[in-house]
Amino acid sequence: MYRPNTSAHGLRGRVTAAFLAVATAATLGLTGCAGGDDKPLGTPDAPLPIEVPPGTTLVVADQQERLQNALRLSGELDKLPFKIEFANFVGGPAILEAFRAGAADVGQVGDVPPIHALAAGQDVPIVGSYQTNPQALKLAVAPGLSITKLTDLKGRKIAYAEGTAQQAAVLKALSKAGLKTGDVQLIRLQLAEFLDAVRTGQVDVAPLIEPNVTRLLRTPGTSLIPDSETSGIYSGLAYVYARRAVVQDPAKAAATRALVGAFVRAWHWTNTHSAEWADAYYVRNQKVSSDDARRIVESLGTYTFPHLDQQLVARQQSTIDAIDAAGELPKKITAADGFDLRFDAAVTEAVTASGAAFAPAVS
Repeated sequence: MYRPNTSAHGLRGRVTAAFLAVATAATLGLTGCAGGDDKPLGTPDAPLPIEVPPGTTLVVADQQERLQNALRLSGELDKLPFKIEFANFVGGPAILEAFRAGAADVGQVGDVPPIHALAAGQDVPIVGSYQTNPQALKLAVAPGLSITKLTDLKGRKIAYAEGTAQQAAVLKALSKAGLKTGDVQLIRLQLAEFLDAVRTGQVDVAPLIEPNVTRLLRTPGTSLIPDSETSGIYSGLAYVYARRAVVQDPAKAAATRALVGAFVRAWHWTNTHSAEWADAYYVRNQKVSSDDARRIVESLGTYTFPHLDQQLVARQQSTIDAIDAAGELPKKITAADGFDLRFDAAVTEAVTASGAAFAPAVS
């Protein structure tokens, strides 16, 4: 269930003859009536419409009002050529339920929710992405324990939350150590419970990000498994994904393309206005201290933007394989089925024009 938090913005643009031609061809393709080389709008090699007709609306699924604030503070929200409504959710599974119900069109999530969406048979292709510091996630150790290597995880109680980036991090850590899930005790908790569980010793290890890392280390005797051990267990990726029906609809597809560009520019704005972002969002909106806000922003590092290409698909497939190898997926899935690579043009245009950076290649 979601709590609507809507904001209407000016409708701009007119339907051009070019857009009408694309929309008509797309509609014919979708109904099976196209002739010649016409292709349905949703096919990988069909062009995306660019012009957004008046009256277009997108419902965007947000978490903790994060994307909404980035768009608003950067000024990108006011520039969008369509009406946008935000719906605030807690976690990827809730967003997926909204997609199923047709109650949300587009959402921003981590890299694991799209995997579970595919496994659940939902057609929600990825249309945009950003990369943050892959060392931002730490494996935190309870007071009084000496766990300095991943191999030391054997027999330990580890906090675990399905459908989250933390799930993938734990499974990758076990795989890197040559361990199986049966070699440890996976304690299934909500993410919000991880910090208290590890600092009180209810679990031995928990994957944490800031500000919970700093909060943990205020407890005497706690520690972190070194970054040299945990390198590679966390991707630092986040995605924008949409319902297939959205990217097959001419008006909504054009609006989604515009949103992807705004997404890139907004997160790049936080790179160049980090102090303003920390204060406006983390302190004023999320009610954390100034010191914690600074630590969060520093831990995430500079936002960069991956191309939507085969390299990114391969990275997502490696995360799928890690979850599948642990027996945590109900069926085999393929990462390529969860992308719409046509939106790379919008990513490329926005990165180039804004002065942002493409994410570095990952081997």
